[in-house]
Amino acid sequence: MIETRVTRILGIKYPVIKGGMVWVSNAELTAAVSNAGGLGVMGAGAMDIKILNEELDKLQSMTDKPFGISFPLIRPDYEAMIGAALDKGVKVVVTSAGNPAKTHKMLQSAGVIAIHVIANVKMAQKARDLGYHMVVAEGFEAGGHDGRDEITTFALIPQVVDAVDIPVIAAGGIADARGMIAAFALGAEGIQMGTRFAATEESPVHENFKQAIINAGDTDTTVTGRKLNDPVRVIKNKLSQVILNAEFYGASPEDILEIIGPDRTYMASIDGDVENGSVMSGQISGMIKETKSVQAVFDELLSGIEPTINRIKKLSIRT
Repeated sequence: MIETRVTRILGIKYPVIKGGMVWVSNAELTAAVSNAGGLGVMGAGAMDIKILNEELDKLQSMTDKPFGISFPLIRPDYEAMIGAALDKGVKVVVTSAGNPAKTHKMLQSAGVIAIHVIANVKMAQKARDLGYHMVVAEGFEAGGHDGRDEITTFALIPQVVDAVDIPVIAAGGIADARGMIAAFALGAEGIQMGTRFAATEESPVHENFKQAIINAGDTDTTVTGRKLNDPVRVIKNKLSQVILNAEFYGASPEDILEIIGPDRTYMASIDGDVENGSVMSGQISGMIKETKSVQAVFDELLSGIEPTINRIKKLSIRT
């Protein structure tokens, strides 16, 4: 057992949180992470209320451990979605991609644990001032939608930790015990992993998507969407090259949006078209070499802690 403020507040065994990834974080994967001792977070970004209720029913039948639901606040119906989850008894709500002031009163009155995903110090301070219980500080290494300031995890975490007194969960570029220990050294009290859990046996994404992660090397992700002021980290493919070419040659935001079109994440995640779809994955993809069960991911993570710490202890420090 690893005890931090994150584990105490959330009532979990290990300070490991699964990111609420669109098309990835369904009931089965979320339950598997919670049952392994972490906090599974179900991603509601691509769901409507009917699907959310169905997935919540499944999730509550698959685990009696704590879990959370993630809501991107750019959705116009975020309030109705959160309300539906609260009606089902959800106790942990993770918000992202929007102003946390939109929801803090609703979450406070419901008495739930509120977590907001941030990408800079100012955002962390705002969440703290609004009464959020903790923040996920996500660096630019992370897969999917990233912060516009492009602050990397190693630079972001200590600055956020120094700026707020609530627990900080480190995200972006973490997939093993070395990353976890590094996050703790920087002051974080928990970690969030996304890409590592996307490439697990319980993950609902298409096998082609998982294989794209496994086949990726250290330089095989890129960032599109800077022209749209919405940077997105993906595995390089035909679609990403088309978008990058359009951005390089001065295409307008409207033209780029037309190129991207609808349902690109679904195309890759569910249909398995990893050339024409958006394969949202972090830079840590290059470290992931095989698909494992969620329990095996936890076993590997936890078994690596002591050797990592022992290696640090062997450092020769002279004064």
